[in-house]
Amino acid sequence: MEKSRPLWDNPLQFVFACISYAVGLGNVWRFPYLCQMYGGGGFLIPYLIMLIAEGMPLLYLELAVGQRMRQGSIGAWKIISPYLCGVGVASVVVSFFLSMYYNVINAWAFWYLFHSFQDPLPWAICPLNSNRTGYEEECEKTSSTQYFWYRQTLNISPSLEASGSVQWEQALCLTLAWLVVYLCILRGTASTGKLEQLLNPKAWISAATQIFFSLGLGFGSLIAFASYNEPSNNCQRHAIIVSLINSTTSIFASIVTFSIYGFKATFNYESCINKVILLLLNAFDLEEGSLTADNLNEMKDYLMATYPQEYAQLAPQIKNCSLEAELDTAVQGTGLAFIVYSEAIKNMEVPQLYSVLYFFMLLMLGIGSMLGNTAAILTPLTDSRAIASRFPKEVISGVVCFVNCIIGLIFTVEAGNYWFDIFNDYAATLSLLLIVLVETIAVCYIYGIRRFEKDLYTMIGCKPNWYWKIMWAFVSPLLIISLFIFYITDYILTGTLQYQAWDATQGQLVTKDYPGYALAVIGLLVASSTMCIPVGALVTFVRKRLKRERVATVA
Repeated sequence: MEKSRPLWDNPLQFVFACISYAVGLGNVWRFPYLCQMYGGGGFLIPYLIMLIAEGMPLLYLELAVGQRMRQGSIGAWKIISPYLCGVGVASVVVSFFLSMYYNVINAWAFWYLFHSFQDPLPWAICPLNSNRTGYEEECEKTSSTQYFWYRQTLNISPSLEASGSVQWEQALCLTLAWLVVYLCILRGTASTGKLEQLLNPKAWISAATQIFFSLGLGFGSLIAFASYNEPSNNCQRHAIIVSLINSTTSIFASIVTFSIYGFKATFNYESCINKVILLLLNAFDLEEGSLTADNLNEMKDYLMATYPQEYAQLAPQIKNCSLEAELDTAVQGTGLAFIVYSEAIKNMEVPQLYSVLYFFMLLMLGIGSMLGNTAAILTPLTDSRAIASRFPKEVISGVVCFVNCIIGLIFTVEAGNYWFDIFNDYAATLSLLLIVLVETIAVCYIYGIRRFEKDLYTMIGCKPNWYWKIMWAFVSPLLIISLFIFYITDYILTGTLQYQAWDATQGQLVTKDYPGYALAVIGLLVASSTMCIPVGALVTFVRKRLKRERVATVA
């Protein structure tokens, strides 16, 4: 079986596949958001500590396990111990959840890419109302980029309860995204190419989960990729290379993102000032040029003292323009990728060119990560003799992609973005912590760190130094347990879970409580993956017990 297993053509191909999987959309949107939320450059301290204490050691561990066992996640952990079969199943379940919603981002990227060839860009200006006497009211209350995202792309409902119908344009884009992923799979293995915040436990939790998500730890994809390596491949060197390239990309993306943040904040601030000046000039019939950004506050005080009644009537329309408030506005996820960046693009020279390049880049990042996600599902299935002997890989891959695409249609309804946020926030976070913790304990204390050390010496010709062994055996497990406790405590203290809903009448997001059935779905998402580990161990125990009893009865 091992001889017939496909292999990477060369080690560089494997490294590029890992980088393509690890460097994804999270580098573009989640890392910059976390930097802004937790002290800017100060967030780099917990991030780099987690990279050294968690990221590189656990990446090396997963690559080594996959390369040594030459199996997908289920088979690899089952070889280490039959009682650990649930760890691989949990990884497959989490990867399945991730694949269901992650490809929707690629569908949105296709949607924006197709609209990037218009002049002007459709998100550059507000559309006219039905009477063609002015702009759409919802667009006037927000911005053209937000209107295009929330209304013309998502056609979002006002709440999770108002599910609405399937948006067929988005459904077609989702089908196209899955078709591209399937065609790439058919080509096989060769185609996968502020400091006070440091005292805040959430900053450390966020840094750790960013490392897990960004590197793809616990999903089983890295184990699947490494299982196609030559046994002599230097996985230690590749773990370091992938980790550093991934983190460097995140930091570089943050520099670009904060530049765009500054541009957007300054542009919005100046637009706000100009609107206030125009409003006051017209309302009080002031001389052109008498009111400027420099003397605006003094003139407002003068007008309020001189014309108190008129100013009081006008006050609700006078916005309080603040550059600091604009800079402090944190945007993450799809809001960053499809609102903030598109707002910057529309103000550039030849915006169509930059729009095509940007959304094509998003597609490349997203599809690269999707190939890793699907590999984590497909490799254990194709490794199974019961499945692989009955169905060719093309059929197995097609069924997985088709099922994911059909289930993913829930994210194309009018309330689909709210379901997307549920899966994005709760489908993997707690599960990954538990999976990676069990993986580390299994290698160090069940398989044995000395035995693992010998395996590494056999594969790459040198034993791991003290750094790797200390991280694996002590530091990483203790940090994960601490994060697990912090996460549970924060969840309990948070109380009722809430989400951000779009209010078309105000042209902004408002906070609402999750309904009961949404909380039930969240509970099922967490339980369905985490419970695989104890259930797998229990099933293995029962099977062995029954087998012993049958043997004793026959004897």
